[in-house]
Amino acid sequence: MSSLRGLQQPELSKKLYKLIKTENHAIGAFESAGRETQSIATQLSEWGESTDDDAVSEVSDKLAVLLAEIADQEDLFAQNLEDSRGVLKQIRNTESSVQPSRNQKAKIHDEIQKLKYKEPESTKLPILEQELVRAEAQSLVAEAQLTNITRQKFKEAYDIHTAAIIERAEKQLILATQARHMLNLLDDTPVVPGEEKQPFQNASQAQTILNDAETTLRGWQPALDPIHTSAGKLGANAMPGSGESLDSPSSQTMTAAQQRVEDRERSQEEGREGAVQPAYTTTAESTAPHSA
Repeated sequence: MSSLRGLQQPELSKKLYKLIKTENHAIGAFESAGRETQSIATQLSEWGESTDDDAVSEVSDKLAVLLAEIADQEDLFAQNLEDSRGVLKQIRNTESSVQPSRNQKAKIHDEIQKLKYKEPESTKLPILEQELVRAEAQSLVAEAQLTNITRQKFKEAYDIHTAAIIERAEKQLILATQARHMLNLLDDTPVVPGEEKQPFQNASQAQTILNDAETTLRGWQPALDPIHTSAGKLGANAMPGSGESLDSPSSQTMTAAQQRVEDRERSQEEGREGAVQPAYTTTAESTAPHSA
């Protein structure tokens, strides 16, 4: 079913759809690793207790606590990756919404070319050309939205993703370092047959190691290079907000597209009325008095 859904995706969004799907598999693997590590921690504690060695039992039990916390970090990492994946879906959805406008523009263009080849004098040509201009204007808006959404959400998604990697790495480093300190509390000096096992004398130090790990994790704060963004200037429709200058390139482009549609419609109306007027006129020309 997943493969079928992938085939049904618009051509524009197929690659990102596949990436998001693969990311989901990776997230599942991290969640599975977390569960398995939790199970390992439990089994380690149970095994240590079964050894009838107080020192091994104490160290293994507290080492299991640290391993269980490492497993929790895997789960947290998976949650953060899911957040990142959710942001990528916004790009995919935008790509899917833009595909129809591309298809429509290409379809009209193909129809015009076929008609010019078969019936160059067809009265349908001006209508199709007007539709093409409209489609191009709509496409300009859609493509601008796609560019804005893609750049903004791409940065946002991998800001979350890379921050999650750093958090997981730093926290697991803290826990693994404390786990090594815990191992150093176990005296592995060889004993001779019949010699009694030495009682574990580092219980308070073992507890201190756990407390230190907990305190360090609780006080952990990310120290990340910021990902800079200007996306706050975008409006709800993924276009520059009201603060944009009317002379900006995007505004000029949109105004030009709208003017093309209006000029083409005006030209066709004048042609039907038998008037001979240029298709494109300036404001000055339309308002200037005619010479005698």
